[in-house]
Amino acid sequence: MENSNGILVYSSSPHKKAPHTTKWIMLNVLAALIPTSIMGIVFFGLNAFLLIIISLASSVAAEFIYYLIAGKPFREIAKDFDYSSCVTGLLVALTLGTNYPLYAPVFGSAFAVIVVKLLFGGTGKNFVNPAIVGRIFIFISFQSVVGSWLAPSIASVTGGTLSTGATTLVNILEYNTLPSLSVWDLLLGTGLSGCIGETCKLAILLGAIYLAILKIIDIRYPLIMVGTCGLLAVALKGFDFAYFLPSILTGGLILGAFFMATDYATTPNTKVGNYVYFALLGLLCAGLRQATNMETVSFAILLMNLFVPLIDKFILNRPFGHFKKKKERESK
Repeated sequence: MENSNGILVYSSSPHKKAPHTTKWIMLNVLAALIPTSIMGIVFFGLNAFLLIIISLASSVAAEFIYYLIAGKPFREIAKDFDYSSCVTGLLVALTLGTNYPLYAPVFGSAFAVIVVKLLFGGTGKNFVNPAIVGRIFIFISFQSVVGSWLAPSIASVTGGTLSTGATTLVNILEYNTLPSLSVWDLLLGTGLSGCIGETCKLAILLGAIYLAILKIIDIRYPLIMVGTCGLLAVALKGFDFAYFLPSILTGGLILGAFFMATDYATTPNTKVGNYVYFALLGLLCAGLRQATNMETVSFAILLMNLFVPLIDKFILNRPFGHFKKKKERESK
């Protein structure tokens, strides 16, 4: 077909028109992350707010600076800006503890946006999730200066122990110690030490439901990841189902499953492929947690991102109009 300028435009099938643009999707993902961001600031205070603002600003600045150096006019950069770098920057901030230095997200967000996204062609061309790589980059670069993890300023509402030190998940993995916090505390994040965005699970799930209603994500896939991770954790703890809820409600599993593992560019192209991908993600996450006694959601997602091309190679969509021929019965 020809466009308004008379230039022939062609693309491979299937051809489908959709009312939703990348900008619309990214803005709604940002909106879905607002409850989690607010609760993180409420729990962890000023440092959480500053880390979020600095990470957002760094990711946007990195994209504009990259394109300006490449010779793209500022007006075109602003016109084509799709807010994907904002999503990356916000997710990087939410995966940090408030004991990280304020300059840490500057390096992590810039690395994620420039190296992982823009150098590979921009939005949709990245083969791994940029926010995941940014989080791992910061984790590796600043691990020696982090020290202990901070608990939120809001203590347990049911009398559980509030402490600063190892995360609640590490206590479960390394010491086989079930948290004194109730399920209600684990859902609210009250008294739960960890990262800014992994505290209030209700806020994360609220955002996930919002995206599911808009059909931006298929909520079945992350639920498969969460469920398989919890079940394998139970199996690795001698089939003690008391570990199921603490295993899925501590650490970054819920945030990673619903907002990082569901990235369009780094997930398989078929339904069956996604079932396999998210099930393996859950198994890998639980297995790596048990083997390392630390949070491994980001590493599990990064590793599975690399296997997506292999999944797409062996699990294919049935071609349109294709049907299997029935085998003719051999005449006796």
